Amino acid sequence: MLDFEHKSLIGMVNRIEYAIILNNCARREQDIIAIMINLKKMGILLSLDDFGTGYSALSYLARLPIDTLKIDQSFVRGIGQMPTNGRICAAIIALAGSLGLKTISEGVETKEQLEFLIAHGCDDIQGYFFSRPLPQEECARLLAAGGFSTPLFEPIFSYRNTPPEKIGAAYA
Repeated sequence: MLDFEHKSLIGMVNRIEYAIILNNCARREQDIIAIMINLKKMGILLSLDDFGTGYSALSYLARLPIDTLKIDQSFVRGIGQMPTNGRICAAIIALAGSLGLKTISEGVETKEQLEFLIAHGCDDIQGYFFSRPLPQEECARLLAAGGFSTPLFEPIFSYRNTPPEKIGAAYA
């Protein structure tokens, strides 16, 4: 929940991104696309959540006006343990890049996962490796102190062009 009375809220928010979860989209696809187009006209970025699971068919990438693919944590969790999961993450990152989309990896909990995703060009990374969910007051305090660089209050960190060894050393 956002505290709209917080004086520095405007300075904290530099972009708004709305995560779309596709469930039963096929029945109302045209209505959903129209809503998404209106959101984009308002300057809101759209990400396709839980990509690679459930209803997230590849055909939606051609039809939906999205900006970002969010790689589901079920794939990220297996990096370093199950080679297929790492290959799936790398393929999603490459696919997104070829379509001009950004990627966010969900559920990063280990240095190995972080370094793998950075090495493969993932744009944004979120997960317990950085922070557990925080109470509103603590999150606002960290944001005001410049502790996070996020689209809103979600702990997402951008590491484009940052060598993995610098990232790992900072959070080891």
